[in-house]
Amino acid sequence: MHELSATAQLAALQAGEFSSRELTTHYLERIAKYDAMLGAFVTVVPELALDEARRADKRLADGDRAPLLGLPLGIKDLFNTAGVRTTFGSAALAETVPAADGWATGLLRQAGAVLVGKTNTPEFGATCYTENSVTAQPSVTPYDVTRYASGSSGGAAAAVAAGLLPVAHASDGAGSIRTPATTCYLVGVKPSLGLVTASVPPSSFFPTAIEGPLARNVADAALLLDVMAHPWKGDLNGWRPEGSFADLQPPKRLKIAVWTETGMDGITPHPETIRAVERTAILLQQLGHEIQEVPIPARWDDTIRRAMRTHFGYLIDLVVDQVVPDQRAAQLTPYIKYLNEIGAELSGADVLTAQAIQVRFASAFAATEADVVLTPVTSGPPVPLGHFESTGVEGIIDRMLEWSVYTPWANLSGQPAVALPSHLDQDGLPYGVQLVGRPRHDLELLALAAQLEAAALWDDVHPPCWSQ
Repeated sequence: MHELSATAQLAALQAGEFSSRELTTHYLERIAKYDAMLGAFVTVVPELALDEARRADKRLADGDRAPLLGLPLGIKDLFNTAGVRTTFGSAALAETVPAADGWATGLLRQAGAVLVGKTNTPEFGATCYTENSVTAQPSVTPYDVTRYASGSSGGAAAAVAAGLLPVAHASDGAGSIRTPATTCYLVGVKPSLGLVTASVPPSSFFPTAIEGPLARNVADAALLLDVMAHPWKGDLNGWRPEGSFADLQPPKRLKIAVWTETGMDGITPHPETIRAVERTAILLQQLGHEIQEVPIPARWDDTIRRAMRTHFGYLIDLVVDQVVPDQRAAQLTPYIKYLNEIGAELSGADVLTAQAIQVRFASAFAATEADVVLTPVTSGPPVPLGHFESTGVEGIIDRMLEWSVYTPWANLSGQPAVALPSHLDQDGLPYGVQLVGRPRHDLELLALAAQLEAAALWDDVHPPCWSQ
């Protein structure tokens, strides 16, 4: 059953070809078989899942056609789920059981999704690799289990790629949907600012994080996004598109700007990363779009890198002060302690100056005269376990930026972005590309992604554990 897309699984559920209980049992068995190797889940709730599946089957029999009714789903462990443990990837909060769902996670559950568990994430989602003190196993890509599935949505990506979930909820603050999508050969969507209301209240008046879907194809991502794209009425940035993501129309001829340079001194993209962009650009041109190679609009100089360090320190300091009891602070990971110390040293002027620098940096990208921008997602392939911490906690931010250099600007500008698979190299490692659209042109961007998928940008290739 896991070989069917999420969209096909829903159709089969509605046609009575199999039950939600049968489908949920299938996924629970795969989780039991593979999760110890992949590190995809923090918490699995088989009894709750089977009970929700039983109730979904009754609703299906009664003719209910809620958009996700009976479909198994994982929720990223940064986001509250009523009655189900939510650790935020932190040993200091490992026993937290929320009383209510977060906003977007509540929408998914209200749409009939069956919650099978919470997917793995680094502590407070602070890294582009998924490793913490709550779980024994880092999240790894099923294409090579010696390499990270990235982060902070690494568990969600590993689960979908390995056939442990049909689709997954995720979030993206600096690339945390797009880089895991690329390491796991998936489609990942970071919506425009305001399309999805945060399930966790913003800890900053300069929001960069937003929730979105990880899926095996564009239609499945659109399925989840349609449910999530109902902002809370009090969301000051909230908006709704004029149309449905489930009914994407072919895009008009688009002007697409392309660059592959990293903008970071001494960091050059891997040849396969460049190949991914080049083959995508050729296909886009064949589809009738205008392609223009342009220089990167702004470089990652010392000023913006220091501003990003301030940004991470400020946010983590706020989070730790708000949610971690003093008596449990010793359980925080060394990197979070390091960021907390950075944050504690900052003044209000430091934070405002850093945010102004980030705005100026993002504005250079947002001013690009194109409908869509095409870039790599990462500067190289999935990295080996231990890579980011190899030079100590002080070097983690720089090593993360060097690898995920292409993604943070779209968070700072609030633009929609989608990661798409491209190809596997001769070692079987996956590569992908990033498309970034104009603000609030999410429908246009997803339509372009669907057009590339229909034109066979990528092959339907699965990891070794897929058919076992």
